[in-house]
Amino acid sequence: MKLGELAAALGVPCLGNPDLPISSVGEFETAADTQIALAIGARHERLAASQAAAFIVAADAVTDADRARYNLLPTTYPKVAFARAIELLHVPPRRPEGLAPDACIAPDVVIGDEPTIGPRVVIGSGACLGARVTLQAGVVIGRNVVIGDDTTIFPNVTIYDGVRIGARCIVHAGAIIGADGFGYARDADGAHVKIPQVGTVVIEDDVEIGANSTIDRATLGETRIGRGTKIDNLVHIAHNCVIGEETLLAALTGLSGGVRVGRRVTIAGQVGANPQVEVGDGATIAGKTGITKSVAGSETYAGMPITTLREWKRERIYAARLPYRLPDIETRLATLEAMVKTLLGPPPRQPAESED
Repeated sequence: MKLGELAAALGVPCLGNPDLPISSVGEFETAADTQIALAIGARHERLAASQAAAFIVAADAVTDADRARYNLLPTTYPKVAFARAIELLHVPPRRPEGLAPDACIAPDVVIGDEPTIGPRVVIGSGACLGARVTLQAGVVIGRNVVIGDDTTIFPNVTIYDGVRIGARCIVHAGAIIGADGFGYARDADGAHVKIPQVGTVVIEDDVEIGANSTIDRATLGETRIGRGTKIDNLVHIAHNCVIGEETLLAALTGLSGGVRVGRRVTIAGQVGANPQVEVGDGATIAGKTGITKSVAGSETYAGMPITTLREWKRERIYAARLPYRLPDIETRLATLEAMVKTLLGPPPRQPAESED
């Protein structure tokens, strides 16, 4: 592909030679002279250090010297252009492969146009698959599951009965959607009585679910993942959770039952949330935070128990200084004790007990 063609496909200007051939996308430090690389931040200041043929750059960082010397694709959203360039130059177009001969498909399953159903796939009765759905080897689809158009499900995913998945979703290998929520009641003898989990899971359009993540079905009603949300590997979302649109959940995050997360929230790795807490729209939760209470949106939080990032930093500064201040505190306390003793004088003598 020529640089000008790539620019047109990305919808960005082409500064430099539009006939320059571009073979692929390369890393900035190791790119070959036929590749295009992303150069933002400090890398933009070091364009001469890369052998790349052209660069995707931030439009507001381009100088006249850059224009004269380099082949550039400037854009307001360089990472988005970078992602789309990789898709254009590296990701082969999908080709439907039909149904594998050893797939086990119930007779009443509805399958849309151009499917790919891999080896050892199992699809239960009443399931409905949209157009261009891909189910890779070993996927198990339960009864009455609905999967939208252009969704891809990677190997060994299990989707339990009644789950609904939207269009253009990606579910990575080993994920489990719709298993029972962790619900028990203790009886008079102290035994754990299982609470039947008869709700479902709804995954809206354009959601991506990472490898070996688990999303439990609701006790009653639904566990819902909002449109455009991206879930990393090894994330657990318990029964009756509701995750808003365009939210990010990083690896090893665990949400207890009934947690509600707003729109465009970012939750970093190893975060845990207590049952029923709410996280407001636009909040950011730092890694290893314990969400022990509900928090408002448009704020950054950290710590265990959770607090604002500003307060958490203040506490950490005080805690870090304390060991160095202890000797001074002990000295000052001893001085104060001596001053008090001087001011008060010796303690009064206790009268001797009289003898009868």
